[in-house]
Amino acid sequence: MSLNNGLFQLGIDLQRGSSNTQAEVIEFKPSVAEAPLQDEERKDFFIERDGERFAGTHLIIELVGAKFLDSLEKIEAAMRECVERAGATLLHIHLHHFTPNGGVSGVAVLAESHISIHTWPEADYAALDVFMCGDARPHECVEVLRTHFAPSDVVVDELRRGKGLV
Repeated sequence: MSLNNGLFQLGIDLQRGSSNTQAEVIEFKPSVAEAPLQDEERKDFFIERDGERFAGTHLIIELVGAKFLDSLEKIEAAMRECVERAGATLLHIHLHHFTPNGGVSGVAVLAESHISIHTWPEADYAALDVFMCGDARPHECVEVLRTHFAPSDVVVDELRRGKGLV
């Protein structure tokens, strides 16, 4: 099967362009700050905190009364700053802008796991997952999100993933 046929079966017709209901806009742009993975010093990335050992911290974050939720540029900038402030390693960012109704879904894939976002600008609402293992500091992302999206309320739930595995 040719690449074009495979893409067509996925709903992407390269001859006609993208659908009028969805638009792919932002793809990963490498920068000097993003480090390649090094296999030499990789060890166990489990976390020990408060007498517990677990795989990683997963924050479920809701932004209520938020602004700029239809702005790809603002969302990408917020994700990049979250990665930097958390001390994580960015591997890839992919954002998808839905048209004509607006809204963005996307993910920043990290060596330490991921940050995902889904926005409903018509409701001034965004749902994010921030999951990180190792020495990364996912809680640093909360203030970054407050700064970028100026929500009237932020709700954060924390899960410790992989408790009891070791």
